[in-house]
Amino acid sequence: MPFRWTGRAQTRHYARVLVILALLACWFTGAPGWAATVQRIDVRRDRIVLHFDRGVADASAILLARPRRIAVDVAGAVPGHAVSGAGLVTAVRQSRHGTSGLRILFDLARPAVVREGSFGDGGRDLTIALRSVDDATFARAADEGRVRFLPPLSFGTRRSAARKYQVAVPIPPSSRKLRLPRIYGDDASRPLVVIDAGHGGQDPGAIAPTDGRREKDVTLRIAKAIRDELVESGRVRVALTREDDRFIVLQERFGIARKLHASLFISIHCDSVGSGDASGASVYTLSEVASDKESARLAARENKADIIAGVNLASTSADISSILIDLTQRETMNSSASFARLLGREAQPLVPMKPNFHRMASLMVLKAPDMPSILFETGYISNPRDADFIDSDAGRHAIAESVRRAVDVHFARRLASTR
Repeated sequence: MPFRWTGRAQTRHYARVLVILALLACWFTGAPGWAATVQRIDVRRDRIVLHFDRGVADASAILLARPRRIAVDVAGAVPGHAVSGAGLVTAVRQSRHGTSGLRILFDLARPAVVREGSFGDGGRDLTIALRSVDDATFARAADEGRVRFLPPLSFGTRRSAARKYQVAVPIPPSSRKLRLPRIYGDDASRPLVVIDAGHGGQDPGAIAPTDGRREKDVTLRIAKAIRDELVESGRVRVALTREDDRFIVLQERFGIARKLHASLFISIHCDSVGSGDASGASVYTLSEVASDKESARLAARENKADIIAGVNLASTSADISSILIDLTQRETMNSSASFARLLGREAQPLVPMKPNFHRMASLMVLKAPDMPSILFETGYISNPRDADFIDSDAGRHAIAESVRRAVDVHFARRLASTR
């Protein structure tokens, strides 16, 4: 019996051939068929927003001198429409980079550093926030090397590969009842500062590659040193989210501070990178993108009680609740950013700091809507020099003194503004 194609089989055959030809065409042209394409680039006064037609794998940025430029490399993407400059950016150029990537060069009108990079819309948007600096700061930041931006873990496993010293552990459910910690300081009229030692229990955090030092242990020792320094000053009361090696769910960390009606929340961490000599401390506050999403989420809750400093919004309309939450969140963000800059200023003479030390990110522990909150990355545990400093008596004392100075000025300003 002669072999013949049936109509349906022939259609399937042609479809397979077309797919194979398309893949071969992509192979020979060097552009993967699944690569994301730049749809547009919005260059604004202090930020750049990249829009892609599909989610990208990962991206990074590096500062280039002579002439001053920011190079953004995006894996699994190809150039798109031409873009003109604006604000800090005078010109934008796109080109292929590597075997399957894209490089976008942003010429700068004046020195600026990357303050933050965050993905949105399922990895289809990348927002890069910029901050103007002087020439010396730009040069130091350029020497730091590459800054990497990673989308949510659902886009692949590269994020876990990028941070080799992170250990993944099952996360237990949050406890139904928060165990409130001891408050140090007798004068109830004094403002309360809550210090959060990052990680703990089955979550060791980052682990030093040279000696196995664990972030959870280092942060607890630093938190206790800060507590002692603040209590000794007599100007504030202090509480620690944990005083031993225990695990606390992220939401419960700032939840404890809110239950105690804290005036300031400081989360202590150590930074880490898979390779390289990155060093220096940095201070994180909540990004505008994250706060917008958090405000929307809070406003959508059925039970709005105790969202804003104990104010019950259950009887208000959704529109009014959203406005009140947004106003409170904005004021909290401004206060957090002010304290972050203050801490950076006070720490600069005592602690090695990154040139662009104030950064913004969508971090869970910073999402309390009505309490100024910062995350203090005290140094790199993956860098032996940094690790030895932050885990020494002298280093802990320098960090604690920096925090104490910043706290003193912060509350002195608040007191002066109320008179």
